[in-house]
Amino acid sequence: MRFKGSIYVRWADLDQFGHVNNANYLTFIQEVRADFIWYSRIARGIEPIIPDMVVAKAELDYLIPIYDSGFNLDVEIWVSKIGNASFDLSYELRSDKGLHARAKTVQVAVDLETKKSRRITPHEKEMLAEYLEEQE
Repeated sequence: MRFKGSIYVRWADLDQFGHVNNANYLTFIQEVRADFIWYSRIARGIEPIIPDMVVAKAELDYLIPIYDSGFNLDVEIWVSKIGNASFDLSYELRSDKGLHARAKTVQVAVDLETKKSRRITPHEKEMLAEYLEEQE
């Protein structure tokens, strides 16, 4: 199963070349990831999925530039790998113009007291597994 969210592309997201600046794609996936992990779950009365995590790695493949603003960009998120202390999220960013980008982030669960990585609990793995779509 994939989580589906959207992000509004603002005029301020465009750079001097007239397209969405590459760094803004990270902001786009961050906003939808926060909705996936936290906000949409709280709104439904269910607990967040590992809210105490940090992004350890981010990869982006830019496919079709975005030259417009004033519309919602659709973002799909799914879990592509679950490890002992980390998990991978994969993303696709689309509009009616096509697939603009693919991304992947690696999140590490963190103990908020020690500020060090910690193991993902069986319950957390269960929640992540609902969205697991392993890559080949």
